[in-house]
Amino acid sequence: MSLSEFWDFLVLGVVLGSLYAVIAIGYTLVYGVLQLLNFAHSEVFMFGGYGGLLALTAVIPEETPSGMSSVVYVAIGMSAGAALGGAVAFGLERVAYRPLRRRNSPRLVFLITAIGASFFLYNLAGKLFGRNPAPIPSMYENGTAVSVFGAELTVTQVLILVSAVVMMVGLDYVVNRTKMGSGIRAVAQDPEVAALMGVDIDKVVSRTFVLGGLLGGAAGFLFGTNSQVVYTMGFLPGITAFAAAVLGGIGNVRGAMLGGLVLGVVETMTVALWGDDWRYVGAFVVLVLVLMVRPTGILGERLGRTA
Repeated sequence: MSLSEFWDFLVLGVVLGSLYAVIAIGYTLVYGVLQLLNFAHSEVFMFGGYGGLLALTAVIPEETPSGMSSVVYVAIGMSAGAALGGAVAFGLERVAYRPLRRRNSPRLVFLITAIGASFFLYNLAGKLFGRNPAPIPSMYENGTAVSVFGAELTVTQVLILVSAVVMMVGLDYVVNRTKMGSGIRAVAQDPEVAALMGVDIDKVVSRTFVLGGLLGGAAGFLFGTNSQVVYTMGFLPGITAFAAAVLGGIGNVRGAMLGGLVLGVVETMTVALWGDDWRYVGAFVVLVLVLMVRPTGILGERLGRTA
């Protein structure tokens, strides 16, 4: 691998990893608060892609927009994706998980419910939107936007990277600097004591799901701009993002961010060295090796206790 190729794949890995990080945050937020592996989060991500697709299909003219109109259309697509992702996550919590919490159901029941909800949602999307891939309407001319160490980034890649960084920084601020974040961290640390101190557990849990859904939905739209939207699109990114959350330390927001970036870079470097057939092998080998040395993940302290 030449130096220029190294920089190409490294930058591509950072872009891909930033998407994994945003998706992984949804897993780690819910696990931090409920110790629940919400495998239906991959379908929240998928619905976000469809939200952006439907909104832009309705408003974008036939010719490719340019200038400020492109910015407006990007904002519309991301807002629609985030809104639909947040709505689906809110519905999941209210319909699938809250009744189980009120009955003090075993953890295994939560896990089975999450898997069942995932199957239901992706089949529902296939029924509602069709089972063929659909491209998101062009919002701009996707030419080269910037060069980093000789690696050329397209407008779409810059959009993904900048948007992901803004969302991750914003979430970190919300979790560590706001009243809502204090409630999330309190419930993650000790829900019984938090309830005694006046924290509304149901409200915190619902807001946590919505927050993760907003980020997951926006990530689904960004993923769709770089490929296509299809009802099965959440599976592989969702599994990889879950692995990223575990790698960074599930329950730890900054760990999810770090884990996503690491797996994104490892994945692209694996493709560069051994080909696309080994794309996911390298990432999961790194996951296993890290967990053998540090079972709680890179930044994990106590599983499920650090929001």
